[in-house]
Amino acid sequence: MTTCVYVQIRCRPGTTYRVADEIALKEIHSELYSTSGDYDLLMKLYIPTGEDVGKYINDQLLDIDGIERSLTTLTFKAF
Repeated sequence: MTTCVYVQIRCRPGTTYRVADEIALKEIHSELYSTSGDYDLLMKLYIPTGEDVGKYINDQLLDIDGIERSLTTLTFKAF
């Protein structure tokens, strides 16, 4: 079973749309939104079975230039 996680992403000023475009090109997300508040983007993604969550996010997402910080929320059960 895959793991659903939400990742909030803070970008360097002026890079949010470029970062969003690069995420879209990687095709790793289920949903991607621009947001207000402390973070600029909110991404929903499913971690493939057997993958380490932290390593997957590090390898697939955090190498994008312009990302300053991320906050990952794991999900457990849908109601």
